[in-house]
Amino acid sequence: MAEHGEWTKKGASLSDVTARKEYGVNREFIVAGINSGDLEYHEGSVFGSPYIKVLRSQLERYISNHLGADYLSTVKNKAELRAIKKEMQQLKDRMNTLQQRQVELEGS
Repeated sequence: MAEHGEWTKKGASLSDVTARKEYGVNREFIVAGINSGDLEYHEGSVFGSPYIKVLRSQLERYISNHLGADYLSTVKNKAELRAIKKEMQQLKDRMNTLQQRQVELEGS
């Protein structure tokens, strides 16, 4: 059972779509976890498209138990690396913008 208020904490829950992207699991895997009682869930709909929302901590525990701790670790590391690369690209873009602005100001 989830702790009181866990559903409202930022980043504590995720949709089945996000789970597919972050953890490489499909909807059927999540539904199997719900049916087995390992995952609590909420149902929702955005613009008529239904989704399932689960708790990240429970999903990670379920993945670790069924696919292995190594799988979970690898997937989480890849996700962290993607986030770092994205941040690096954003910083490079920001630096280029600032350098262009500096050139413009020095030319005035």
